[in-house]
This record gives sequence, C-alpha cells and structure tokens, in this order.
Amino acid sequence: MTNRNSATIALYALLIVAALAAPMFLYPQFVMRAYCFALFAAAFNLLLGYVGLLSFGHAAFFGFAAYVTGHAVKVWELSPEISIVLGAIAAAALGLLFGGLAIRRQGIYFAMVTLALAQMLYFICLQAPFTHGEDGIQGIPRGYLFGVIDLNNSLTMYYFVLAVFILGFLIVQRTIHSPFGQILKAIRENEPRAISLGYNTDRYKLQAFVISAALSGLAGSVFALTFQIATLNNVHWHLSGEVVLMTLLGGMGTVLGPVVGAFLVAAIQQYLAAWGAWVSIAQGIIFVACVLLFRRGIVGEIIHFTRPRSKAEVEADAVDAATEVQAAR
Repeated sequence: MTNRNSATIALYALLIVAALAAPMFLYPQFVMRAYCFALFAAAFNLLLGYVGLLSFGHAAFFGFAAYVTGHAVKVWELSPEISIVLGAIAAAALGLLFGGLAIRRQGIYFAMVTLALAQMLYFICLQAPFTHGEDGIQGIPRGYLFGVIDLNNSLTMYYFVLAVFILGFLIVQRTIHSPFGQILKAIRENEPRAISLGYNTDRYKLQAFVISAALSGLAGSVFALTFQIATLNNVHWHLSGEVVLMTLLGGMGTVLGPVVGAFLVAAIQQYLAAWGAWVSIAQGIIFVACVLLFRRGIVGEIIHFTRPRSKAEVEADAVDAATEVQAAR
C-alpha cells in the first residue's frame, strides 16, 4: 500500500469519526441538511466533473423524489425504507426520460434542455393534486425503519442520514474508479476519440445521467423524510443553481470537493440566516472569490499543490500563470 493510499484511508477514517461525534458539537438538523446536499452535489459532480455535462435541471430529480417519498409515507403508509427506494426509482425513471432527450445536444444546448425540462416538471408539481401545490406535503411521518428503529428520535435519524450519505458516497466513488468511470473520463476529455475506439458514448452518458438522477433522488427522499416536508422549493431552478455552486466551490471533478462545497453553502445559509437577503450576496461574493483565487475549487487546489508533480506539469503551470499576467495587462 502506497503512502498516498494510506493517507487517503486515514483521512476517510478521521472524517467518519468526526461525523459520528458531530451531534455532540453541532446542531443535528444542520448537519443532516448538509449531508443531504452533499450527496446531491456528489451525484451532480458525477455528471459534470466526470462526463463534462452541465445540467441546470438537477433539482427536478431531488424534488420529485421528495414528493414521491412524502406521498408514499403519508398517504400510502409505506415504511420509510420502501418509500425512499421508491423515490430513488422515480428519480431514475425521470432521469432516463430527461437524459434520453438531453444527451442529443451538447454544451449550452444540453444545459438549456435540462433547464426547460425541469421547469416543465416544476409547473406540473405546482398543479398536480398529490403535491398539494404551493402548500407542499407537510407533516410527513418518519415512521419506523424496518418496522423496528424509531426515526422520530433525532439522534437515530441523524445516524440513519449519515449511513445513507456514506452509502451514496461510496457508490459515487466506486463508479468513478471503475472501468465505467474511466470511459466517462475519456468521453469528457475527447469524445470523438472515444467514439473512434468503438464506445457508444450516448449510451454511457445516458447511464451516467440515470445514476446521477437516482442518487439525487436518494438525497431528496432522505431530505423529505428528515425535515418532514416536500415543497416547490425542492424542484425550483434556484436549487439547481445552488448545487452547481456547491460543486464548483468544493472542486469539480474531485471526490470530496462537492461534499466540502455543500457543507460550506449549508453553513452560510444556516449561520448567516439573520442577514436575510444578504445571504445571497454573501454567497455570490464567496463564489466570485473562489473562482478568482481557487480555479480548481477548494479541494481541487489542495490536491494540486500537495500531490507530486512532474517537471512538465510545473512548466505548464508557469506558462498558464504567465498567460494570465499577460492577459491582465
């Protein structure tokens, strides 16, 4: 085992210990919210960071799964675990539909198609009877996990959300480091070359889109169960913009970057809530600062400056810096 692998394992172990102890030092509701958004951002990053597809409609999967889970628990009186699975499946099915239409386009056209489809879903949720319109689904019961574990206990709910987050995170990490993930990176770097090698790139992009949608739905389902509500805010395009912000702040194309970005945005919203509308301005300032100072995101910059680099990479960085100085003049 290399020193790098040992350091990675040690870091993950430290993070798990910190997560287990977090309820003793932080407000559990805040941390659970951050976990839901962290899983959402990690799922989004699978599409943007490793396939190169920018979706402006990912809130559709998060919010629609929240509605499905809330309806299944409250109206159909299903168990929480089955309701969460139904929410994730519904999001995957929606992702198959949206992805089948969107991947026919690239770049800004792909982003606009996903935004348009998400807005269509938003207005459907506004009018559909089972979503209760602007009121949303309120008072969603948490119930008993597997009929035994009482999720109404805040501490129990916290560790359940943590377990779901870790499961989703491991799925994302395994997908990234699998042969399938390597093909996705090849498509991101040079799609025509991947096609010339015999890969059906549209099929791989659609599969990645569906996986990302399903994990986003998993995050939305857990969010609805945790906070016992599903509203139009969960399918609004503002949330799609926030997940882009989380991913870019933390570091697009990194495993931990979206998690860090999600916790940062959640912390801003939680602890600067008294500022009112100024919270959005604070987010904007932080985003601009990170874009200017940390082009690769917070985690991306840390990885860039801590990993061993070849002479060619150092020279390339010097050329990039010189180019930026020249452009500034």
